[in-house]
Amino acid sequence: MLGMETNTVFCTIVPPHVLDKLAQAEDPLTYEPARRTLEHDALLRTQRRITTVRGMAAPTGTPSDKPARTIYDARHVETLPGAKVHSESDTPSKDASVNRAHAGLGATFELYLKAYGRHSIDDSGLPLNATVHYGAKYDNAFWNGEQMVFGDGDGELFLDFTIPVDVIGHELTHGVTQYTANLEYFGQSGALNESLSDVFGSLIKQYALGQSADQADWLIGAGLLGPEIHGEALRSMKAPGTAYDDPRLGKDPQPATMEDYVRTSRDNGGVHINSGIPNHAFYLVANALGGNAWERAGKIWYSTLTGGELASDAQFADFSRLTVATARTLYGDGDELQAVTKAWSQVGVPTS
Repeated sequence: MLGMETNTVFCTIVPPHVLDKLAQAEDPLTYEPARRTLEHDALLRTQRRITTVRGMAAPTGTPSDKPARTIYDARHVETLPGAKVHSESDTPSKDASVNRAHAGLGATFELYLKAYGRHSIDDSGLPLNATVHYGAKYDNAFWNGEQMVFGDGDGELFLDFTIPVDVIGHELTHGVTQYTANLEYFGQSGALNESLSDVFGSLIKQYALGQSADQADWLIGAGLLGPEIHGEALRSMKAPGTAYDDPRLGKDPQPATMEDYVRTSRDNGGVHINSGIPNHAFYLVANALGGNAWERAGKIWYSTLTGGELASDAQFADFSRLTVATARTLYGDGDELQAVTKAWSQVGVPTS
């Protein structure tokens, strides 16, 4: 990573198409938080393009098997990192958001270490920092290239963004991608970037809960939507396009196969929409193999992401071919190879 220029990804967990829909509402309680969030995200996205991620200095010594977490409190303003309120060795806070952020950073560190031998986001023990209570009724969470940031939500449409552990895992995985394949955040490579974050976000949740592939809900952001919203999450890997159908949020637009691939100039070429296709492919692999999804299915995806052959402008077919090659290298011509090949065929992405 040292001296390497990285793609300037500014990723939020709530996609722009959802906030766009909310911003057009007639009720100020709905449109005001959405408009403020959209304006804020647009500004940050511009800032990220101007200032590329700085290369991190290589740490000295052996990275620890323990995370180094620090939580800050923005106290409802948009200044980062905010006031330091919790260190790694502190006892639990009286603030539930602080405790959830601390636990989510830890769950992410744990999955990457225990399942894949990776020491933190950069594989060199990068300290994990997060800011809670960011902005006023800020309806999003994001990784800004250096730390995690959580809004409290508006309380009606979205609840506190520290609630779903897979949201934390999703955002931190953008950091893993930044330090490895560094996938461009546009079109199919951007949708792959998003999908990898969903895959490992889901695996982090499954690992933390001790769930096998058939016990998992395969939802991203369950528990985030307000009580009046018709929906269960932001995305479904098991059944893309079914996560929500609500008069205010609209209908989940994710396709499950290439037949319904969405061509759009919005959202960096539909990165949050078309990610449903590789998401569904991973779900099909994990489901076919059974057991713990972070083991065989997760290992194939992780090795493909970090193996050095995935180009920054990779398309779905490039990624699918590499997962097939990785499955063969890791497991030979057995069930794993068959599951991967069949899954990509089911979603309409060629592997040869």
